Amino acid sequence: MSTVGAPANYEPTGGATDEAFDADGAVRPAYAAVIAALQAASPAAAAEAVADGVRRDGIVHGADDDAHPLVVDAVPRVFGAEEWARLEAGLSQRIRALEAFVSDAFGAREAFGAGIVPADLLDRCPWFEDEIAALAQPAPHIGVAGPDIVRDAGGELRVLEDNVRTPTLMAFAVAARRLVAAALPGAPRPRSFQDALRTALLEMAGDGAVVILGREPANIVWWELEQLSQLTGWPLVGVGDLAARDGRIVLRDGGSAVDAVWRRTNEDRLRGDDGALTALGSLLIEPLRRGSVRVINALGTGVADDKRTYVYVERLVRFYCGEEPLLRSVPAWDLAVDEQRAEAMDRLDELVLKPRDGAGGEGIVLGMNASQQELSKLRAEIEGDPGTWIAQEPVALSTHPTVIDGRLQPRHVDLRPFVVGGRVLPGGLSRFAQGAGELVVNCAQGGGGKDVWVLAD
Repeated sequence: MSTVGAPANYEPTGGATDEAFDADGAVRPAYAAVIAALQAASPAAAAEAVADGVRRDGIVHGADDDAHPLVVDAVPRVFGAEEWARLEAGLSQRIRALEAFVSDAFGAREAFGAGIVPADLLDRCPWFEDEIAALAQPAPHIGVAGPDIVRDAGGELRVLEDNVRTPTLMAFAVAARRLVAAALPGAPRPRSFQDALRTALLEMAGDGAVVILGREPANIVWWELEQLSQLTGWPLVGVGDLAARDGRIVLRDGGSAVDAVWRRTNEDRLRGDDGALTALGSLLIEPLRRGSVRVINALGTGVADDKRTYVYVERLVRFYCGEEPLLRSVPAWDLAVDEQRAEAMDRLDELVLKPRDGAGGEGIVLGMNASQQELSKLRAEIEGDPGTWIAQEPVALSTHPTVIDGRLQPRHVDLRPFVVGGRVLPGGLSRFAQGAGELVVNCAQGGGGKDVWVLAD
């Protein structure tokens, strides 16, 4: 393989943009040194070194029968300083707007009154509870965000989902950096992700005792939480390890007070559908009322993660920030709104349909791949209860050179950057689909991970 162009038979599929090679097959400038280092090491040898590291370090995604070693590719995704700076500015702006929306939704609801979002946007939102408005936790509510970013066929980076409830994969990004950097000794050194992550987490939490709440059997990122506990020095606990005493959260073992809880549980509501307090709600409600504990991310941040909210984020940026969006969303339709639903229904076989409360790719229907029978059933479901769905324009996910069977082949990718305490970290994890032409990159559904390198100026 030569560094001046893509290897033979390397052809991105579906009209996708390739991250490392341009339309003529020439290597993009940001990738030149990385491709050269990969060539020197040989793709097969680098891939085997990374795979050995995954086995050695026990890097596992999933729980119980679904637990599996995370496939980490040896070819990092690379951003030059200028492009990353543009993405960073767009992410910062978007999270500022979403933070303002969470405060507004539990406060004056100015965006609702101004017609920026529909008046009924919060109706049946599973993460909206009126009770939260009376709790004493101050802003910021979004401590950690992990949006899903895609590059479309025109080369533009766009937000596919915002992920501001309990974003994952940051410790996998740290592990990928360790393994990939070691496998490519001749490559340029990117900005440090691990140091930035640790600094941002500690600053976000502030002074006082912090615990990571997420030690539960079904937590698919238990490996990550153990790693984050080691990185920060914060103990990893379950709900049963904590107690509410005299209006404060304390550790049952020893009784020491807890000032902040980094919530990484599957449960993120005070009350269930029946109105009864959840185990999490029973633990936290009185300390939250007294303002003696802070929860990261705060209960209620899911209102900004609702798929219906996603449709209006660009409007929210203009409303709260007074600026044009620097990072655009993938076009989407709120099917609870008659005009938007009528437009989307005419194109149902061309769009991606998502349940408003879905996560991890669950419940998504690709209209272009659905049978007429499936589309008819979906159409009936939407007409019967349109407020539970949104539609989204499909995106030809960009491709990235990936070591498959010892040689470079294109695989579709997305990008998971992280915004911690309002700070965009330099790097993240780029997920990739393992099969040729496949678009499912989610790690819970078989996707692998790539290190993300941000080059210095």
